[in-house]
Amino acid sequence: MQAIKRKFATTLMMAAFATTPVAKAVAPRPLTLYTTTHPAMGTEFTLYLYSADAAVAAETSEEVFDEVDRVEQLLSNYRDSSELSRINQNAAASPVTTDPEMLDFLTQSEHWSSASDGAFDITVGRLMKAWGFYRHSGRIPPEEELRQLRAATGWEKVQLDPAARTVHFTLPGVELDPGGIGKGFAVDAAVRILRAQHVVAAMFSAGSSTLYALGAPPHLAGWRVVVPGPLPSHDSLSVITLRDTSLSSANCSEKNFTVAGHLYCHIMDPRTMRPVEGRIQVSIVDPSATASDALSNVIFVETPGQSVETLKKYAPEARALIVSGDAGHPHCTMFHWGVAIDSKRCSL
Repeated sequence: MQAIKRKFATTLMMAAFATTPVAKAVAPRPLTLYTTTHPAMGTEFTLYLYSADAAVAAETSEEVFDEVDRVEQLLSNYRDSSELSRINQNAAASPVTTDPEMLDFLTQSEHWSSASDGAFDITVGRLMKAWGFYRHSGRIPPEEELRQLRAATGWEKVQLDPAARTVHFTLPGVELDPGGIGKGFAVDAAVRILRAQHVVAAMFSAGSSTLYALGAPPHLAGWRVVVPGPLPSHDSLSVITLRDTSLSSANCSEKNFTVAGHLYCHIMDPRTMRPVEGRIQVSIVDPSATASDALSNVIFVETPGQSVETLKKYAPEARALIVSGDAGHPHCTMFHWGVAIDSKRCSL
């Protein structure tokens, strides 16, 4: 495996792969696995790319990460110059005309908000700040503050006009946050670049949130990906083989804070205005990285019974592994998962 030097910092990794470049070539020029990483959207994006040409691999990597940077500039709620920030700043005063890509992003967000009856909601921007997750500080807001925020939270307060390409907030104080779907949207955009470059085998990941497996490594059926167990000491709960599909995982391990021995997760239930409890991890496989990213957050918020009904109705072809309970006594629920799990680490 060869790393392509890039001006950005380099770290590894989200998934473990049981793959190595083959010694024998089945084509005139052997394929080499190149790995490149790039910081964006608050995480590390990693591209694993098979190519017969180092220069082509480097050029493709640059195009992919340039696309991620472009999407970040579109969706970032940390940059005042982003398109999302422009909407947040102006859409309550009057409808804001935006571009087709942003409208597509908001339409997909609205779909999952409606499908989940508000378990997923892109209008949690101010709520995330109130709980201290915007800058990782962590705080418990008083009830009166949450009561006031409730009036400005709710996906139905965002009006989209596809014909006019406008976005309008029906109340002041509404603030969009792309955190539950934005990385998946960026992964899908990057995969379109890979396909346009006729790449036949690559994996692209957005930190521990979302990955897409394009094609398969030489002589293998797909990319083997390790889904970690519910405890930090558990390196593996399940191993799944992916090809031309995405995997997204939602958990509390990356963003949380503890007060008086109680852990508060960064994933919010917009209906209660509080962090979700009773969930440990959700992993979703779906052809769309945008959908799997959103669904992993939807299912994390819903009860196991609600989750299965949502999957049956809105994503019947998806596969899900849901870990509930507490870290000491985790329980697994599977939906079309199709591969074994380590039953010593999660009861069924």
